[in-house]
Amino acid sequence: MDELLCLYLRTRRFRRYTAETKRNYATDICLFLNFLWTRGHVWTQAVAEDVDDYEDWRRFAPDNANRVSGAKWDRELTALAGLYAWAEGRELIPQNPVAMKEILGRDGTVIRVPAGKAKDAKRSDVRWLTPRAWRRWVDVGMRGHSVGGLPDPTWAGRLEDRNSAFANLLYSSGMRLSEGGSLLTFEVPSIRLRGGRYCVGRIAAAVTRSKKSRTFYVAVHVLGEVEAYQQGLRAEAVRKAQATGRYDALVDMRLVTQVTTGTKRQVHWCDRNGVVGRKAMADLTVAERMTLYTEGPQGPEPLWLWLNEQGLPFQVSSWENVFRAANERCRTVLDPAPGTPGLDPYRSIAPQATPHSARHSFALYMLVVLHYLMDRKFGLTPEERRDFRLLYGDPWRMVQDLLGHADMETTRAIYLAPVADLQLRSLLESAPPLGRDEAESEGSLDELFARVARETEGIQDIDARMEVKRKGPTE
Repeated sequence: MDELLCLYLRTRRFRRYTAETKRNYATDICLFLNFLWTRGHVWTQAVAEDVDDYEDWRRFAPDNANRVSGAKWDRELTALAGLYAWAEGRELIPQNPVAMKEILGRDGTVIRVPAGKAKDAKRSDVRWLTPRAWRRWVDVGMRGHSVGGLPDPTWAGRLEDRNSAFANLLYSSGMRLSEGGSLLTFEVPSIRLRGGRYCVGRIAAAVTRSKKSRTFYVAVHVLGEVEAYQQGLRAEAVRKAQATGRYDALVDMRLVTQVTTGTKRQVHWCDRNGVVGRKAMADLTVAERMTLYTEGPQGPEPLWLWLNEQGLPFQVSSWENVFRAANERCRTVLDPAPGTPGLDPYRSIAPQATPHSARHSFALYMLVVLHYLMDRKFGLTPEERRDFRLLYGDPWRMVQDLLGHADMETTRAIYLAPVADLQLRSLLESAPPLGRDEAESEGSLDELFARVARETEGIQDIDARMEVKRKGPTE
C-alpha cells in the first residue's frame, strides 16, 4: 500500500468530491500508475514525457483498441493534475509532470488548470428529445407498450409505475439525477402555482452540484404519477418489508422525530443506539438521506421516496441501469427488422434517453415555451417585449435559473446549443395557442418541435416510421 497516495485520498479536497467523482478519479489515477509500472517507475518519478506518452497511447495509438475521447482525456488529466499539484505543494516530487497554466476564473481570481487539455473535446454529451419523442420513449421503454401504442400482453415490468414516474419527474422539472433520485417523501411538491398546472418545490443545497438550494417546478399531472406510485407500489413494498422485519435488521437507521418549519428547516432524529442528532434540511447529503426513517402505523418506514422491491432506498446510481434497459427495449421494439429495404441497418431510429438527457430536453422545452409565452401569449409589441424582458428577465436567464447554472455560457453552449442560433421568433410565428389541457398544450407544440428537430442536429423526434397507428391491431 502506498502511504502517500492514501494520504492524498484523505485530503479535504478529495474527500469533498462526490462519490462518483472519487470513483472516476481513483480509476483514472490507477490506470496511469499501471502505465508507469510498465516503465519501471513509481508515481513520484513521473516526468512530463510520461504524461505525453500516456496521452498518445490513450488517445491516438493505432494499437490501442480502446482509445478515449478528448472529453475523457480531459477528465483523466484533471485527476492527475489534482494528485501532482498536491504532491508538488508537499515537496514530495521535484517537479509537476502535468503542465499547468493560469487562467482567470469565473469569480475573477487566477486559477491553475492543466495546459494539455484536448482541443477537440466535446463539453458535454448532450441529447434532446422532443415532448412526443419523450412520451414515446417512456411508453415503450418503461411501460411496455408495443409499436401500435398499446400495452404489450407479454410485458412483465413490475416497477413501471415507479420508473415512469421518476423519468417524467426529471423531464418535467429539469432536476439532476442526484437531485430527483434523493427526494424525501415530504419534499414532493404540493403547493400549486396560480393557474394550477405546476407545483413548486425546493432542492436541498447538499444534493446539488453548486451546493446552493434552488426552486424547481413540476407539472401537476406528473405529481399525480408520483402520488399513484406512493399509494400503490411503494406502499406495498413498505408493508412487505415491515412484515418480514427487514427494517428491524437495519444498523444505519435514523428515526426522524421532528422536522421543523420555517426558512431554515431542521431534521431531528434518534439512531439505533439512542443517540439524538439534528441537521439542517439543506445540508443533508444523499448518503444521510438514505438513513432517514419515520414511525408509521405498522412500524418504521423509509423517508427516501424511491424504493426497490425489498422496500429499501433505491440507489441513485441504479437509475442508470433502468434507463439502459428502457433504451434496449425501445431498440428491440421500434427499430426495423434487419434487412428492411431502404433503411440503414447500422442506424437506430428508436429514441434513446439518459437521466441527464431528461434535463437537456427540459431546458429545450422551457426555452421554446418561454419564448412563445413572452412573444405571443401577452400580445406585446416589440417595444413592450423589450420593457417586459427588462422587468422579468430574458427566457435564457429564466432557463439558467431553472437549471441552477452559475454561468449563462453553460446554458447556451451545452444544454441549448442546437437552438442557440435559431431565430425562434420566426419559428414561432405559426405556433398555435396553448390549449387548456396539458396533453392538448403539448400536442399543439409538437409540430413546432418537429420543425426545430428537422433543422437542427442532435434533437430526437419521432421518426415517421415510428408513428403510433391509432387504428388497427397491435403490432
